[in-house]
Amino acid sequence: LVFCGLVDAGLYRGDPSRAPGDYEQAGILGVPNASGPMSDAEGRTRKLNAELANGRLAMVAIMGMLFQDGTMGTAGPEMWGFSPAFEKELGVQAPFGFWDPAGLTKDGDIDSFKRRRNTEVKHGRVSMIACLGYIVPEFAKFPGYLSPSQGIAFADVPNGLAALSKVPGAGVAQWVLFCGLIEKSLLVYDPSRAAGDFANGGVLGVPNGSTMPEGEGKTRKLNAEIANGRLAMVAIIGMFYQDGLTGS
Repeated sequence: LVFCGLVDAGLYRGDPSRAPGDYEQAGILGVPNASGPMSDAEGRTRKLNAELANGRLAMVAIMGMLFQDGTMGTAGPEMWGFSPAFEKELGVQAPFGFWDPAGLTKDGDIDSFKRRRNTEVKHGRVSMIACLGYIVPEFAKFPGYLSPSQGIAFADVPNGLAALSKVPGAGVAQWVLFCGLIEKSLLVYDPSRAAGDFANGGVLGVPNGSTMPEGEGKTRKLNAEIANGRLAMVAIIGMFYQDGLTGS
């Protein structure tokens, strides 16, 4: 407090006749050597604007840090949901690294981590297919009938959430039955295998037992799948929201 008071009242004393932040005893970057002013007027304006913008961002950032520190009780790596036990797992990508703001992995339980990662991969895959299901029918639809007995053609089914009003109840039941059979028979979760790696599923989930060779290429593609799945989960929620809000 004494130091800050001395600097504020002595070295960096405000002067109404000077620009904000421009002190008689301070030079460029606040160094008290009386250097400056900068000769390039345009460059000076740009740098001063950058200083203001960075200061505003820093004020928001430090308040967020203080709040999260007070909530989490730490300013260390745990503050960012970082768990050393999983820092080298797939999905640890820039700019966040291993991001776990809810602290679900603090206990270091590998079985729980694998189960959650498997769920993430599964939801990502479903969301990628769902996004395609929203986009493709805008340009093309299957020929023929969805329900011959009720005379419902594929061309009669609207796109998006409105399709649920056209699909017969038996059709919805078939969806649920098909997904259940796939999950409980073909693509069964195995804790001893990597997330999304099923004994009966090959590359791209095709049930032919094919595998990608180990190496950097496989790691890159698996990371890309997780990243694309995360994006698709956000995207499909946005599509649902906009469809429900605008009806289109």
